[in-house]
Amino acid sequence: MKKIGIILLSFHLLSGSANASQWGSVSHNNIVGYTANESTLVETTSFCYYLTNLTTESLQKDSCKRVLGGIIQGNTSKKRIALVFTGHEFADGGKVILRALKKQHVKGSFFLTGDFYRTYPKLVKQLQNEGCYLGPHSDKHILYADWSKRDSTLVSREVFRKDLMDNYQAMTKAGINMPKSLYFLPSYEWYNLDISLWCSEMGVQLINFTPGTTSNADYTVPQMKNYRSSDEIYHNIMNYEQIYTLNGFMLLIHIGTDIRRTDKLYNYLDKIISDLKSKGYEFVPVDKLL
Repeated sequence: MKKIGIILLSFHLLSGSANASQWGSVSHNNIVGYTANESTLVETTSFCYYLTNLTTESLQKDSCKRVLGGIIQGNTSKKRIALVFTGHEFADGGKVILRALKKQHVKGSFFLTGDFYRTYPKLVKQLQNEGCYLGPHSDKHILYADWSKRDSTLVSREVFRKDLMDNYQAMTKAGINMPKSLYFLPSYEWYNLDISLWCSEMGVQLINFTPGTTSNADYTVPQMKNYRSSDEIYHNIMNYEQIYTLNGFMLLIHIGTDIRRTDKLYNYLDKIISDLKSKGYEFVPVDKLL
């Protein structure tokens, strides 16, 4: 897929692996070594146009579903699913998830904040050693867009770029190897077109979970009006599959949740994988799904 090559080229240029001067004047060239200064924010305009044009061309040829520039589902003609895990402050499900993935011979995709990478370096290294995809989820778990007025962006371009670069830097400090294809799942699973475009400028593709199953509600606690028990979520997943299929799905589960939620969806992971495998689904990481 052309997009992988485009993203890899972008990363090499930003990390100094290629001579970025061929695209124009560049004042700072390390995606994981961000320094908050004005010159850093003035990236190579000619390269951005080049990247945008090629990315647009590749997007027209794939079969992914998108919302506001973010990919929310892969090819719906194939029975393939990506298990996507996000995390910020809680990691209580790490061992359970690792055990289930290893037992089922499945590679998951983990999008974690910079704070998570700094707090749980041993866990993220274990995830990498098991062949899982690891990516960013915002360095400080910042809300980028207003909940009720989505087109209202709550951060500046400069703040967003620094937040994402700091997240990548935390990954490298934790010993995580940068993947060839750069995907980013925004914090709170919420974004708008500004965020998607700013990601694209940096050679990163924004993605989000596929809606419909309520699996993303596994963070809720009984005190919330929108609380969903894990048993309810499990049945919602299976019912959705029976009616619509889960082809190309990015199924979201949190790697950890508030202690007030004793009913953890990650404890259902082994059963979810087994039941969906029996229906003919293949589980792949996001860079293989997309």
